[in-house]
Amino acid sequence: MPPASRRRPPSRTVLLDRALEALPLFRLSDSSDDSAVSFTADQGGRWRVLPAPGERLPGTFDQDVFVELMRRFHEAQGPADGALHFTLHAFLRSMGRRVDGRTYEQLRGALGRLERTVLESEGAWYDATQGRHATVRFTLLSAVAIDRRRLTDRDQLALFPSLASNEPGDARVVLHANLRANLEAGHTTTLNAQRYFALSSPVARRIYRLTEAVRTEQGPRWRVPLERLAELLPLAQRYPSHLQRVLQPAHEMLLTAGLVKRAEFEQAGRAWSVVYDLTDSRR
Repeated sequence: MPPASRRRPPSRTVLLDRALEALPLFRLSDSSDDSAVSFTADQGGRWRVLPAPGERLPGTFDQDVFVELMRRFHEAQGPADGALHFTLHAFLRSMGRRVDGRTYEQLRGALGRLERTVLESEGAWYDATQGRHATVRFTLLSAVAIDRRRLTDRDQLALFPSLASNEPGDARVVLHANLRANLEAGHTTTLNAQRYFALSSPVARRIYRLTEAVRTEQGPRWRVPLERLAELLPLAQRYPSHLQRVLQPAHEMLLTAGLVKRAEFEQAGRAWSVVYDLTDSRR
């Protein structure tokens, strides 16, 4: 093992499927809501996010887990089989999360939801290998396996007194072939992991993901109807005043972080829009 001073620092780059980033996926709360997310794309396609029976939809923690998985996939130079190997402890530390029994259980649950939540596209998700919007069903992860630590490692469990039964484990997960194909085809958008995890608001994190996809596709100015933005994030609120109360703190956070140059609400008659002037935040 090389000396600590010569170890390669973790990659800050997160490479994401641009087609997926432009569609709603993660609930911006970790509620028990098990209803499907339904969305009609601009070109008329239909998109649905379907939870597994008896489970809730992926939420805020799952969003962060997915971003960290994609960071690791890029750092590993995109393994051909899509497989990533890590310890739960190291994964949580990379996310900046407290390491204890509760977060181990959260991580196990999130990985399971990413494997079992079905994404259903009827002409909504863009398949870059085919050059068209596809009709397809897939999950973010095609396999998840978490093994308990070997008996020889269990002397380390004394360091984690809260872990009665949920001791640390070694994980192997496989990214779905659809995601890997779009990444390989270059249909991507890029985040800076350090700047993403520095945002304390799940809404701000999602807006960062979405605006980076828009900037890659359309350029640095984005005007979007407020109601449409609520569908894209997605947010449960529908009244303009309620949406603005949710979005304004996230906008302030993004402005302070230098991830957008402008984020303002504009009204024309009874219709509200949001205008973003975007920066290149990959540095």
